[in-house]
Amino acid sequence: MITEEQYKLIRNKHGEYCSWAVWADSTGKPKSNMGTIDHFDDPGIIHQLNNKVIMVALNFSRAINPVPFINFHDKNPRAHDYKIRYAFQGTQYWGAYMTDVIKRYVDVDSSQAIKHLKENPDVVIKNLDIFREELADLKADRPIILAFGVHTHALLKSGLKTSEYSHLVKLTHYSHQIGQEQYKKESLEKLAAVMKS
Repeated sequence: MITEEQYKLIRNKHGEYCSWAVWADSTGKPKSNMGTIDHFDDPGIIHQLNNKVIMVALNFSRAINPVPFINFHDKNPRAHDYKIRYAFQGTQYWGAYMTDVIKRYVDVDSSQAIKHLKENPDVVIKNLDIFREELADLKADRPIILAFGVHTHALLKSGLKTSEYSHLVKLTHYSHQIGQEQYKKESLEKLAAVMKS
């Protein structure tokens, strides 16, 4: 459960690069209403939010207007965030906190992003510190972390202590060439298997 005070703190401190796994319903087309974020202005939104699950991607794939909670709610027709909505709507993962490991770094090519991080290891250290601040502000005690893609998973696995999370789950990145039905099936099957272990 997130308190109103926590919600405001997170919005003001981290809102530029974070969001929550809550979207407006689609209206037929898979990508419809993805850019709608006015539900985050509703005080009742806090009842949908969850600090026990953290969804993490690598970095911004394109520059976005730094409106609070716009990340992962991209209305660009080339964006694939809609698969996350489809996969997790109606599940225990809905309402999860969402963020990137590397803040304010824009590159659609993850291999180039990783090259940049290898050449600048201090960037990884700095951003992992910010990630830990996010967890502290959320009061997230050993959350389940869902890492989108191999690079995100590798960075978190090497950069975090196992005592900082209960499960670190590697999921296929939502930008992968896979339909939303298959993405949902694969993601939920992987999570079910990990939670049983």
